[in-house]
Amino acid sequence: MRYAIYFTPSFSDPLTLAAASWLGRNVYSGEPVEHPAVRGLGMHEIAFHTALPRRYGFHATLKAPFHLHLESTEAALLRELMRFAGTLEPFEIPRLVVGRLGDFYGLVPEKPCASLDYLAAAVVQQFDGYRAPLSEAEIERRNPDGLSAPQFSNLHRWGHPYVMDEFRFHMTLTGPLLSRDFGRIETALGAHFGPVLGEPVEIANLALFVEKEPGAPFLVHSLHPMGRVAARKIA
Repeated sequence: MRYAIYFTPSFSDPLTLAAASWLGRNVYSGEPVEHPAVRGLGMHEIAFHTALPRRYGFHATLKAPFHLHLESTEAALLRELMRFAGTLEPFEIPRLVVGRLGDFYGLVPEKPCASLDYLAAAVVQQFDGYRAPLSEAEIERRNPDGLSAPQFSNLHRWGHPYVMDEFRFHMTLTGPLLSRDFGRIETALGAHFGPVLGEPVEIANLALFVEKEPGAPFLVHSLHPMGRVAARKIA
């Protein structure tokens, strides 16, 4: 089993529902969801281009998937995640927009957000002790020869190349695309997600995801609200 610490909106959030439809799977229930009817893009094309992110579910990575260290347990991880989330203050991303990152698309902050960068770095550091060391095969899957020096260092120190200064918050919506498909996909994403991207996005929880067996889809195991319990009750 592998674990990951992600951000994902709540079960009933309009963004969660829009993403479940686009990706074809609800990350909370695991149930399939019918793809939307979008002009200029067939449902079979959406299904093809979302196959990779569908398995991982709608999320933004904070701590990339990891096996537990032999001296760690799920119960200990849950206790620490609950405690740690309580030390953090919720905040808002002013707005998410559809953006292209290399050869794939996702939702990204319209403007840089220092609070996001701080949160991601804090999660990576706080929970690295629960992570088992990467195997040689896991390192090779990250294509270490294609990484920059900082990314290579991150891979060996933190188990993932795109952390700390290399971190870019994104919520993946497609797999790798050919350049000829960029325009149609971007237009379709704008049409589908446009109605739910007008409001700020609240970052108010840390989500523990699980992959029960190799190749299985990731599911939300539990949400851990940020902020002190007393403060949340008053609010």
